Amino acid sequence: MNDLIPLAQAHCIPRRGTEHRLSEARVRELMPQIPGWEVVEDGHAIARTFRFGNYYETMAFVNALAFVAHREDHHPDLGVHYDRCVVRYSTHDVGGLSENDFICAAKAQSLAA
Repeated sequence: MNDLIPLAQAHCIPRRGTEHRLSEARVRELMPQIPGWEVVEDGHAIARTFRFGNYYETMAFVNALAFVAHREDHHPDLGVHYDRCVVRYSTHDVGGLSENDFICAAKAQSLAA
């Protein structure tokens, strides 16, 4: 990924193999670009809870996020509730976090802004 392109404007590319797993140092570099997210599961995933005023707004966000996931071919784990959605990204094919997780987290943030 080119660090000159904002994460929300970048696009995912297929990543397979542990050579694409991000180092702890790279994760620390990228985290400030996705405020509100946290590293979870011993560094294997990132997650954030998005809060909304009602179920309709929650579902609108979920549907928009589903479109982004389809377009980027990178899919989050979701916990959908009445007034919130818990979004979790991890790249199973690399055994942890990849740049795709950060790209999609930034896109999710843009949806909720």
